[in-house]
Amino acid sequence: MTLTVYVHPASTVSRPVSLFIAEKGLPVAETVVDLMNGEQRGQAYRAINPNGLVPALTDGDFRMSECSAILKYLASRFDCPEYPRELEQRAKVDEAMDWFNTQFYRDFGYNLLYPQLFPHHQRPDPAVQAGVVAWGREKAQAALGVLDAHILGAADYVANNRISIADYFGSGIVGAGALIGCTFEAYPNVRRWLGAMASLANWARTHEVMHGFAASLKDRTFERV
Repeated sequence: MTLTVYVHPASTVSRPVSLFIAEKGLPVAETVVDLMNGEQRGQAYRAINPNGLVPALTDGDFRMSECSAILKYLASRFDCPEYPRELEQRAKVDEAMDWFNTQFYRDFGYNLLYPQLFPHHQRPDPAVQAGVVAWGREKAQAALGVLDAHILGAADYVANNRISIADYFGSGIVGAGALIGCTFEAYPNVRRWLGAMASLANWARTHEVMHGFAASLKDRTFERV
């Protein structure tokens, strides 16, 4: 029975899964879904994930989607210390992952990054587009302040001061800011944490496509945090 994840290296929420699998050496097959040619919209893939999104996971007849949930499943399936068994420690990992998903990614990703990067995320009215991006920038700055001063502070990692799947998940999302040239200079603890995650052995390989895309955008002007 083969455990398979379906990913794409250009996907913000695929990279944390691929990075975790690589760093832990998990016996998981990775299948790249051809997003550029619409494979995710085809009947075969929608039978795996009706949302037509990556990542997704199959484990025999079991099917699931959503990056955060897949990381939890993999870490639990292979009893990885990055998702601790102890109740309060696991709860802090869950809390951090929920925070990234609901308090940060919503505004940073879908209101700041993606409307500036992808035509299908842009609003047709220029005034509305500008308002969305301004809103995303303001809210993302507030969230980064919380991440820098309170979630991280002097700690090395976002939960229990040791690396966890919350760091894999969160660094994938925050790190996507490189696409619009975010350097996070105003958030030294965030920069330190991202630097530590970027030093992982498989970070460069799993982020190669993203960094290539970022390089192709270097002459464009973006609203940044």
